[in-house]
Amino acid sequence: MNGRIVVASIVLTALGAGALIYWLQIYAFYEPVAFTPGEEIRLTPIIGEEPEVIVANDVTGIDADSSPLRFRACFTTPLTQAMLTETYRVYDEATPLVAPGWFDCFDAGQIDAALKTGEAIAFLSEAEVADGIDRVVAVFADGRGYAWHQLNPEEE
Repeated sequence: MNGRIVVASIVLTALGAGALIYWLQIYAFYEPVAFTPGEEIRLTPIIGEEPEVIVANDVTGIDADSSPLRFRACFTTPLTQAMLTETYRVYDEATPLVAPGWFDCFDAGQIDAALKTGEAIAFLSEAEVADGIDRVVAVFADGRGYAWHQLNPEEE
């Protein structure tokens, strides 16, 4: 009888810990990003080092203090891919990181596939937003845009 109680308490503790870890990874720590008007999305120009603000509408994003890699954002832009590639630095090794399922505007798999087929183009938003971390922006031909943080190529 005492063995059953011990086993049951171990199983219940493990289930509770598992549920807590899941909640911490998926929901805890994330906060909506408050984008300052006029500075929502920035890209680094081909000539120069200082990122410039681009036209971005309907910007929504999330971030967490627990890791610099948790930043994600979605937006739209009227700027064309042709204009962007002539003006801003292309980011060759872009790999979008998976966002929590509840942040449904950001689909890392779809963005990654589009980057590989050329449907979307990635740009350097800001180098070294944190130590070893770059902000990357991908823009689709229809104007949909996505931003995330990833390890810069020197850190990988």
